[in-house]
Amino acid sequence: MQVREARPDERDAALNVLDAAMLETDRVDEGTLLVAVDRGSVVGALLLVGDRIDAVAVRRRRQGKGVGSALVAAAGERRERLVAAFDAGVRPFYESLGFDVRETDEPGRYRGVLEG
Repeated sequence: MQVREARPDERDAALNVLDAAMLETDRVDEGTLLVAVDRGSVVGALLLVGDRIDAVAVRRRRQGKGVGSALVAAAGERRERLVAAFDAGVRPFYESLGFDVRETDEPGRYRGVLEG
């Protein structure tokens, strides 16, 4: 598996991965779109806007196999600090990557910060 910035011909496939996870992609033109590619197929995508992970998703059959972790690691190589906002269901994922996680004022929502 290779993680890198999306090529123009991979953009639609990356957006499909994010859309399948029901994530907003309206800021894609403002950020860096990273992809995880395996055997020529996009299996994961991460949208990085400034220091914020705006969206990250992995194809269902590839979840739990390190794809999301690899995408976040690649984002961390590009920024000194990463910030993410997320629901309780993915809190363990961000904590396992070393994010300092705090609950927000919005019930069931969290904010994580990772300092490089």
